Amino acid sequence: MIAIVTDSTSSLSGSDAERERITVVPLQVIIGAEVHTEGEDVTSEMIADALASFVPVSTSRPTPDEFLAVYERLASEGAEAIVSVHLSARMSGTLDSAVLAAKQASVPVTCVDSTQVGIATGFAAGRAAQARDAGEDVVGVADAARRAGETSTALLYVDTLEYLRRGGRVGAAAALIGSALAVKPILTISDGLVVPLERVRTQAKALARLEALAVESAHACADGFDIGVQHLAALSTATAVAERLASTLERESIPVDEVGAVIGAHVGPGMIAVTITPR
Repeated sequence: MIAIVTDSTSSLSGSDAERERITVVPLQVIIGAEVHTEGEDVTSEMIADALASFVPVSTSRPTPDEFLAVYERLASEGAEAIVSVHLSARMSGTLDSAVLAAKQASVPVTCVDSTQVGIATGFAAGRAAQARDAGEDVVGVADAARRAGETSTALLYVDTLEYLRRGGRVGAAAALIGSALAVKPILTISDGLVVPLERVRTQAKALARLEALAVESAHACADGFDIGVQHLAALSTATAVAERLASTLERESIPVDEVGAVIGAHVGPGMIAVTITPR
């Protein structure tokens, strides 16, 4: 049996993870002096409120010992091998912790850098689960996850680059340019990093452009695609974006979810993201 592991930034709900038989290892969020565990005792609303109130917010990766404990539990439950799929190694040390734990595990563990964040990592873990259930070996399962991450398109609108700048996720120069020109940036993930894609003058124009780019990406997927919309403290805006995309792409609906606390801590309130992963 091959077990699939991912981390809590993958935005998998408890029901989705259980259905796909994916084990989720949580990251931690520090609000002020209080340490919280993502998915357990911290909400995105808490993050949005803290950021709006200028309360310091930071995040912490799982330790190698925490990963090892999960790997050994899965081994004791019958796993003969493990594929561990995580957010971009260029944005977090989570994969490093997984790799260190893998070296000590009693069963073979293959660690995969999804090169993505958020639901794109979740889609990659889901692809791994599908490959496992289809009878693929460890190499095939890991490749399925890796391909999903590498071919995903993640598009993000943020009200300001300030929160990403604070966390070191984009360069200070990019944040300065955004502030100086009072623009609304559209970002993407390239080679595992958050990078500016376009700069638009107003929120309305930025969201329209975000939708156009998402449609273009979806239409390029010859064999279909998975799509999701995420947000932080912007449910009505995200819902409107999802409804317009569903209409254009001729889908009954597109899932809308609030982004997890860890990612929320870095993007700030008002973020809207659209992720497309080819099938």
